[in-house]
Amino acid sequence: MNITHLKQIGSAFGYIAINPLSLIIKKGSVIMPFPQERIYTIDDIYNLPEGTRAELVDGQIYYMEPPTRTHQKISGFLHATIYNNIRSNNAKCEVYAAPFAVSLNRDDMNYFEPDISVICAPDKLDNRGCNGAPDWIVKIVSTSTSSHDYITKLSKYKTAGVREYWIVNPLRQIITMYLFNEKDIFPQTYDFKDKIGVSIFNDLVIDFCELDI
Repeated sequence: MNITHLKQIGSAFGYIAINPLSLIIKKGSVIMPFPQERIYTIDDIYNLPEGTRAELVDGQIYYMEPPTRTHQKISGFLHATIYNNIRSNNAKCEVYAAPFAVSLNRDDMNYFEPDISVICAPDKLDNRGCNGAPDWIVKIVSTSTSSHDYITKLSKYKTAGVREYWIVNPLRQIITMYLFNEKDIFPQTYDFKDKIGVSIFNDLVIDFCELDI
């Protein structure tokens, strides 16, 4: 198997787990060396070159592509809507938009940067981010990262204790909602014409029609 073949496999799943110490960057593309046996930690994430965004899953680094304008528009809309609701109700929760560090299992081998994180337990927060599971996570997917978000992260978030997980797909204009505090985790699906009630907040309804995308 040559390097070209390895790149094709990696790009098919969007995220590429590679050794950051042997990265070769050429005109915006990442050339992946043959896989190397090494377990990375959160310290390796913080030691990456400035501006490099990546996540850590079970000791493997996955690099993240820059967000699109549509992605940022959705993120800004959601953050503003949630923030205003929390502020008007004097809730103890806090909301953060990416980049925001989540050390999901309070260990040093799993590090995520959800697009939106809502944390209602102040003791989980420090100056670096969130230590433990946020109550609500929203991920805005791209075509290249969808398998990672629908499979790997879904399992990780449920196991860690996230209560609510939304996956927003701008291309298909679909929102998939998972409520992990219920026995069954069959997803509920909405589109960008719907008004969606937030499970962890009794009084928050998000109207995606306001996005105008």
